[in-house]
Amino acid sequence: MRYLAACRLFGLLFVLSSGVALAQGTGTTSTVPLGGNAYITHASPANDETITDTGLHNWDSSQAVISVYFDVQQAGELQLSLVGALNGASHSLVRVSIDRQVRFVHLGLGSPSVIPVGNFFIHKPGYVKVDLQGVSTDGAYYGDISGLQIAGSATAAGTVFANDPANFYWSLRGPSVHLGYSVPANTEYFYSEVTVPKGQDPIGSYYMADGFSVGYFGMQVNSATERRILFSVWDAPTHKTTLVRQGPNVVINNFGGEGTGGQSYLDYPWVAGETYRFLVKAQPDGNGNTDFSAWFGPMPHGHGRHSHGNDSSWYFIASWKYADTATYLKGMYSFLECFDSSDGYIGRSALYGNQWAVGTDGTWSEITSAYFDVDPTGLNKQRLDFAGGKFGHQFFLRNDGFFSHSTTSGTTFTRPASGRKPNVDLNNLP
Repeated sequence: MRYLAACRLFGLLFVLSSGVALAQGTGTTSTVPLGGNAYITHASPANDETITDTGLHNWDSSQAVISVYFDVQQAGELQLSLVGALNGASHSLVRVSIDRQVRFVHLGLGSPSVIPVGNFFIHKPGYVKVDLQGVSTDGAYYGDISGLQIAGSATAAGTVFANDPANFYWSLRGPSVHLGYSVPANTEYFYSEVTVPKGQDPIGSYYMADGFSVGYFGMQVNSATERRILFSVWDAPTHKTTLVRQGPNVVINNFGGEGTGGQSYLDYPWVAGETYRFLVKAQPDGNGNTDFSAWFGPMPHGHGRHSHGNDSSWYFIASWKYADTATYLKGMYSFLECFDSSDGYIGRSALYGNQWAVGTDGTWSEITSAYFDVDPTGLNKQRLDFAGGKFGHQFFLRNDGFFSHSTTSGTTFTRPASGRKPNVDLNNLP
């Protein structure tokens, strides 16, 4: 979640225009800065290439592929130029491609700062991916590229790309998407299930299942070999959140950056294609504070979202004491985000279903309505690849991957009731 923006604004190597600069044909001329719109989608063996707020640097391998993304609102001709300069060589040849359309451009010491590449045809509105790859150079580098200048009829109806240098980091991560749930007063427990489809679990993903007013609980992909079940509670305005107890093999930390608080996680090799269940509890401690607790488990006795079972499969994560507030669960939500800016070009999605609230009187209430919204990266049209809605008896969230059909933020969705009350013995949880 993005409660604090990364405010890093560096001087750009080249003047980058984020809007209309010059009329050209039936379109307008704009410059797409690589700093907020480009990724190294295929790294060289040495992994020397870097993309910073000022663009592409240390480009020294013909094996590296740099992909730049922007959205056009209509089909048509695209006139493309590189913005940059040769560095560390006197001559280089660069391959520029869109789909199967390939152009080659020469960079030399006397090249202008805007170097024409040629014309391409964009067959449909939506996101365009431009790939850059070095072919040959007589020096150490192929060049420093700060942006792509675009014009032509494909741009006439408008373009969308990240144009706020202060927030390039967030734009590269991509928009985070959320589902908000209304629960009855005095909700003590909240239960939900999450299924990540096969192939939708890239590194840097957080599938948050049970969020509440001061914390969140879900599962992450942290590396090629590590996956976590993460439960965190923010600090109160006046006191730090303190640990009450933790489950076996659970790691305890404090966290910072996007707020501060207590963090607990369990290394757990969850698998895409399987369904997992999440349970949180709020319990006032009688002294003006609240203890928040979390349990996680696979679906017992089989695999898939229709399983039922006993409580032996639950893992206790932790209980955290939130100071100076006596409350039950409020502000329930789920979210999907990418927390690794280098992987923000890779799409991910998840199914969120079977949400239930349990009151202090023991009443179970199925939650069948969800309010969809997106963070400022989407609201400010730095990225358009965000979606959410209803999928059968579940809700879904999707982000990143530069797909072209977004869902309107602020939409409320209602799923059919499943009537599938979870088989959970709340009095015998670990």
